[in-house]
Amino acid sequence: MLRLTHYAQGGGCACKIPAGELEAVLAGLTGMTGGTPQGDLLVGLDTGDDAAVVRISAGQAVVSTADFFTPVVDDPYDWGRVAAANALSDVYAMGGRPLVALNLLCWPREGPSYDVAGEVLRGGADIAAKAGCHLAGGHSVHGPEPLYGMAVTGLADPDRLMRNDAGRPGLPLSLTKPIGSGVLNNRHKATGETFPQAVEVMTALNADAAALATAAGVRCATDVTGFGLLGHLYKLARASGVTAELDAAAVPVIEGAWEAIRDGYVPGGSRRNLEWVAPHLDPGDAGEHLLLLLADAQTSGGLLIAGEIPGAPVIGRLTPRGEHPVVIRGAAHLRV
Repeated sequence: MLRLTHYAQGGGCACKIPAGELEAVLAGLTGMTGGTPQGDLLVGLDTGDDAAVVRISAGQAVVSTADFFTPVVDDPYDWGRVAAANALSDVYAMGGRPLVALNLLCWPREGPSYDVAGEVLRGGADIAAKAGCHLAGGHSVHGPEPLYGMAVTGLADPDRLMRNDAGRPGLPLSLTKPIGSGVLNNRHKATGETFPQAVEVMTALNADAAALATAAGVRCATDVTGFGLLGHLYKLARASGVTAELDAAAVPVIEGAWEAIRDGYVPGGSRRNLEWVAPHLDPGDAGEHLLLLLADAQTSGGLLIAGEIPGAPVIGRLTPRGEHPVVIRGAAHLRV
């Protein structure tokens, strides 16, 4: 049986460069533009948001992003669907709609056949079609590990953008997808067990959630991916100058994730996420297993919204900035 996940050291968004290391790499680039750029840069590197946004007219902005990663599941078609949904999510997280995408593919010539690569691309194409997004070519290279994703360009109303630095005290926090894909994907890679419930979560588009959020006037959001719920919550709170209080008992969890944590299937990326956030966190009564789940490196996760929309549980609130940017509440009875 083909085990695509065995061709990669990491898997999905868990293979990201750790957040703290990445911020050190990018530190010297903040504020740099160079030349005489066209348009008005509304969102760039400064707050580590989900995509770049450039205003091109009074009522229109271009949203640009790229995302790719190693196999997260063994089924090539499903991997393609997950990777495409994940790449499109960055546009939705900014309140935009995808317009056109380009495939990004790295494939080891001595590895799985090109027929397998074709299945990956077919999965991506089906998700792009579902999103109403043109898929128009791309770029491919030979490399030691399979990698797949997309560069996506979208459009947005510059006056209705959702950004990670627009949170304000008093706003509730909502989450549109359950967490736990990282530990379930890690268990899948180690054992071959399949978790269709995780694939269903990862391949679901954030299109409807984004549309509901922008219609409700939400101006602060981010998507939850490789830095985990705690990592993205910390980035949002830091950028907005607030404290995020998380109600641990209200966070939705994919079926089987608690068991995967308990049995030790924790990706290295999830542990690194927790190490990065820990100095900025008041964990309250949260035990190790809960903290690892909240820091779990997600692939194609949901939108974390400073506001409320139908169908998304409220998992916390934003308060005036306190001693810690992130505070966990309600964890006493969640020890496993």
